[in-house]
Amino acid sequence: MKDINIGIIGLGAIGERLLKQFNAHAATTITAISDVNEQRIAEMQELLPGVRTYSDYHDLITDETVDVVYVAVPPKLHHPIALAVLEAGKHILCEKPLANSYQEAEEMQEKAKSVGVVNAINFPLPYSNSAQQLADQIQSGRIGEIKRIELTMQFPEWPRAWQQNDWIAGREQGGFIREITPHFIQLTQRVFGSISNIQSFIDFPENEEACETGVIARMELKDSTPILINGLSSIGKKEELAYRVYGDKGVISLLNWGQLILTSKEGEEVLTERQPYPGLIDELVKAVAGERASLVTFEEGFAVQQVLEGLLGKQNA
Repeated sequence: MKDINIGIIGLGAIGERLLKQFNAHAATTITAISDVNEQRIAEMQELLPGVRTYSDYHDLITDETVDVVYVAVPPKLHHPIALAVLEAGKHILCEKPLANSYQEAEEMQEKAKSVGVVNAINFPLPYSNSAQQLADQIQSGRIGEIKRIELTMQFPEWPRAWQQNDWIAGREQGGFIREITPHFIQLTQRVFGSISNIQSFIDFPENEEACETGVIARMELKDSTPILINGLSSIGKKEELAYRVYGDKGVISLLNWGQLILTSKEGEEVLTERQPYPGLIDELVKAVAGERASLVTFEEGFAVQQVLEGLLGKQNA
């Protein structure tokens, strides 16, 4: 199959991670990159000799060699850049969350639907062996009737050491509610269905520009099964992310993104250990080729955004 040419807008830590995966994939070629930071462009040029570089993302979008645009910028920039990509009729992969508001996300998913191009969000979790096996175990009835779902997020510091920047620490578009919970909202809705009846209580520091330090929330599945969220930062322990599904026959836990453990009255069984996330680029390549593919589309991302806005206490959730 002919190479699919990728253009990347945004060369931060997340953008660089997927950039390297695109660069290593047999069916994709990175032909253009864009960032307002000239130093980052220079660093990526060393990895990608001959790549076209742009300081203005509009120039990358109009580059005729680009087939798919990967939008890897902070959340509040997703909306204008994604609309420009879609207006140009190009396939798009966007970072999560889809947007920085309900209204923006709604407009983006409606535009993507009307244009008819491949559209996807970079949610790596659905392509992990752990998430897939978690869904299989639940659907097989291994843990019985579902009684409760819980998400625990604990951070010694936020932002974490590897993601120090202004926006991710800010209230406008950062914080662990925006950065972490969308992954598990998406997982929950894909496995169990829609989420509603959101009640959220958020702790904020005195600095009105700084992001949250804690959250306690309760939501429900369509059958009234409760979902509890407990998040806290600036505490004296190592980072822990735990997603647990409680059933009357057992409990299945997805720990720190990858370890899957089944607990029952008989004891504890480690189902799988963390492995690299495969599949997203493979699925994107299939979709661009017109083949059936499993992607988290803008439509699914909009459903995630609705729940996220409810957790943040925003309107229209």
